[in-house]
Amino acid sequence: MRTAKASADPGPAATAVGVCGPQLVVRSLGVVPYQVALDRQRRLVKARQADETPDHLLLLEHPAVITIGVRGRGHPHHVLASRATLRDEGIETYDVARGGDVTYHGPGQIVGYPVLSLKPDRCDVHRYVRDLEEVLIRTAAGFGVEAGRVAGLTGVWVGNDKLAAIGVRLSRWVTSHGFALNVATNLDHFRFIVPCGLQGRGVTSLKRLLRIPPPQAEVEAVLATQFARVFGRRIVS
Repeated sequence: MRTAKASADPGPAATAVGVCGPQLVVRSLGVVPYQVALDRQRRLVKARQADETPDHLLLLEHPAVITIGVRGRGHPHHVLASRATLRDEGIETYDVARGGDVTYHGPGQIVGYPVLSLKPDRCDVHRYVRDLEEVLIRTAAGFGVEAGRVAGLTGVWVGNDKLAAIGVRLSRWVTSHGFALNVATNLDHFRFIVPCGLQGRGVTSLKRLLRIPPPQAEVEAVLATQFARVFGRRIVS
């Protein structure tokens, strides 16, 4: 496993990072229903494709929801509970047009939806995913957690357990969907799925690793700062 460390820099997400590079608007949205966030992404993608808005990074939480990506629809057995059981548990389900398999979102998890234009010099899906992993590795390191990559797998890991999941979509080189970082997530809800379709691996969170999790706002600020640095963007309010 390759690892990377970085120091915490929890400055406000709306503060400029650096003095050059394309603009990045960071929005901290709180708890947002999944469909509402999906619709907002779609509008932003269209506006970004038309150069009517700068790049965005949406940071938010979702009520409990299981999302099934393109690959996951070929493996329905990766959802281990019936839709009726999930409804009884208060967990919605969505089929979505991102890459990847099945994952869970819920309170205590920071979900990041970057809407970026990768033109002209970053039109490489593999590089984009590795860059998202780098953002998350640096963010974890800022709180004293040594996370890293696992060869052949997507996401960010601590040992055998996934700390952050990634599933992206690109349309005309504008990104949507993104990543989910477990801060104080109810990990028990992952029992309803085979996370990312991977048998024999677990999930973890900053709360489990640190006992006392950092405040969500502080993690969001570090995420935004590291995102701007990795992608060469300048955060604006």
